Amino acid sequence: MEESRRKFIKQSAVATAGTYLGTMGWNAKSYSNIIGANDRVRVGIVGFSDRFKDALLPSFLNHNKELNFDIVAVSDLWNYRRGLGMDHLKSKMGHDIKGCRNNDELYGTKDIDAVIISSPDFAHASHAAEAVNSKCDVYCEKPFAETMEDARATLKAVRSGKQILQIGSQRRSGDNYKAASKFINEGKFGNITMVELSWNVNQPGRWRRPDLVAKLKQEDTDWKRFLLNRPFEEWDPRKYLEFRLFWPFSSGMPGQWMSHQIDTVHWFTGLKHPRSVVANGGIYQWKDGRRNWDTTTAVFDYGKENDSNNGFQVVFTSRMHNGDENPAEIYYANGGELNLNTNMVSPRGGLTAGAAKAMNMPPNLLPELKLTDMVEKVSASANTGGDKLTSAHMRNWMECVRSREQPNAPVEAGYSHSIANIMTNAAIRTGQRATFDEAKQEVMVGGKIFKF
Repeated sequence: MEESRRKFIKQSAVATAGTYLGTMGWNAKSYSNIIGANDRVRVGIVGFSDRFKDALLPSFLNHNKELNFDIVAVSDLWNYRRGLGMDHLKSKMGHDIKGCRNNDELYGTKDIDAVIISSPDFAHASHAAEAVNSKCDVYCEKPFAETMEDARATLKAVRSGKQILQIGSQRRSGDNYKAASKFINEGKFGNITMVELSWNVNQPGRWRRPDLVAKLKQEDTDWKRFLLNRPFEEWDPRKYLEFRLFWPFSSGMPGQWMSHQIDTVHWFTGLKHPRSVVANGGIYQWKDGRRNWDTTTAVFDYGKENDSNNGFQVVFTSRMHNGDENPAEIYYANGGELNLNTNMVSPRGGLTAGAAKAMNMPPNLLPELKLTDMVEKVSASANTGGDKLTSAHMRNWMECVRSREQPNAPVEAGYSHSIANIMTNAAIRTGQRATFDEAKQEVMVGGKIFKF
């Protein structure tokens, strides 16, 4: 953002109001409208995706009038989606929308203060760096980055500037998650001993876009620009539109689903990344040409470096051939569990008096509490009210663009979940145990830096 644009215009206008109001014939109402226009945050959209159209835009529209935000442009490489974006946004915003063939055109307009990035997974970090280098604030969908090179470059770009960047990890704006974090960090839960994460669906068409694939022609987009820094591949409309199925354009399950859930582990514990990751799985059901697994189990070891007596295990499982999309997030301690499906803390599984007596130990049982009773307003559960979470997260970003305070999910949150994702992908791609070299800030496998 032009850091002083709105502040300067508003302050200078207020300072001279007494002089000009009378001489130019403006009344107070018309003058306040001009101040509002000058103070408006002008937003550009990077990638007119279904995620943007169906979730991010409605969330934005919940707050934009109150906070004086406006969408003025959309950038999309495909002329068909660019046109759809212009028309749809015009109908929602009530004015013309500038269509840009690429991000160079978008930032070349010089009238963009902030962007919402909903481009393909592998492009998020590069597009975020591009935005902050153009002095724009950013709402960036997760996963943040799928390679350490992209993650480091964007972290450096954000830290060296003054832009606000919110990672789309909307759990960080959920009051039930905030209550869970507070309960754990106050020491009331005890030491975390294990975390179970799962995300299962049974949708043959998940991440498949056959109708759109049939519409896309190479001459209607920019394949070379789409590839960014990925190794060259011949034109393939499936990789362009069904990128979540194809490494290295997406890691699939880790980037799409695990990144949400593993982020809560980092948030609740203050740990920045796993100590190690192993993974197993494969393509067991959907033989449709995809490269990314349809079944995944990843096991993480978390804790302080070089301290084998301190730590806990995290297990992430995901299957795309059986499930009802009811993601599970359960934290375990010796005294019971914290279940973010039910939003309950309970003594379930805790050390009972009978079991403790034989070892001459006191029982250890957590009280039964509702996380929803600990806050005024909460989402119904970890897995419902997703639009509410996204809306709250979008509002937090918009408020921080105004206040210049750090948002709920700053760039460091994205950097941390990216390390976990990349470690998982390294384990998946090599079949070996992945670790992280803190000094090099690199994911390691077999003593070597993991590269795709």
